[in-house]
Amino acid sequence: MRAVWLKEFGGPEMLLAGEAPDPEPGPGQVLIDVAYANITFVETQLRAGGPGPFSPQLPVIPGNGVGGVVIGGADGDLLGERVVTSLSGSGGYAERVVVPASAPFVVPAGLALSHAVALLADGRTAMALIHAAGIQPGERVLVEAAAGGVGTLLVQLARAAGATVLGAAGGARKTEVVRDLGAVPVDYSVPGWSSTVDPVDVVFDGVGGEIGRAAFALTRQGGRFFSYGLVSGAWTPVDEDRGVQVHRGPLGTPEELRERTAEILRLAAAGEVEPVVGQRFRLEEAAEAHRAIESRRTIGKTLLIV
Repeated sequence: MRAVWLKEFGGPEMLLAGEAPDPEPGPGQVLIDVAYANITFVETQLRAGGPGPFSPQLPVIPGNGVGGVVIGGADGDLLGERVVTSLSGSGGYAERVVVPASAPFVVPAGLALSHAVALLADGRTAMALIHAAGIQPGERVLVEAAAGGVGTLLVQLARAAGATVLGAAGGARKTEVVRDLGAVPVDYSVPGWSSTVDPVDVVFDGVGGEIGRAAFALTRQGGRFFSYGLVSGAWTPVDEDRGVQVHRGPLGTPEELRERTAEILRLAAAGEVEPVVGQRFRLEEAAEAHRAIESRRTIGKTLLIV
């Protein structure tokens, strides 16, 4: 089968298209013919040998989330179903994958498979953050990286909860996406951007660094600050004595995160939320996809078409 290999840590050019043995399902497993693989920012960090949830042993086929059709394995209950599934941290940039039969989510009728893949990682993160925040109608919510995969979903979910949402993003193209989603756009590429923003009740911080620091300063006393990402390369420094509830860490148990995934898929199938799939690359263009993400050129979710 076709696959993309990482044999040395380094730049995007380290992602090399090639061949790999076809996987064979064992007892209690299913074989999936992959149509789309999602790409996360964390995968670009892992490829570079940087911080992440695990350090893979090389050589490895990267990728942790896919969608496709079940073509074999287990007892046949899922045969022919459109499914999405997380893997065990690797193997997704390939034509076929094998996973435990209990792992996949059946894609609800009416939901495009590409959208379901786009929701797999970003959707469960956004859903978990929204549940943890307990947003009340009328609250002011600031979403960082609001034109990104998680950010575009947080904007929609926070608005649905009745909040006034400020979507912070960098540059005119991305703030236009934020505006189209119904949020108040804030361009944090403009020096002194935070001086134009009134205090907020909730911050979703997926950037960290100086942008996160400025957003933390905008959080009112008694407010909630959720630090869940470090696109900038560093976690947000926070003042524990400011009277702000700072949340940083696991967003739930594995069982709870599975429920969040199922929940976001149901909402999307009902038309209550829609992922923004900003760009798609062929499997062999995985290196270019990583370059686009690292250069901050991307909007919403990035998918590989397998």
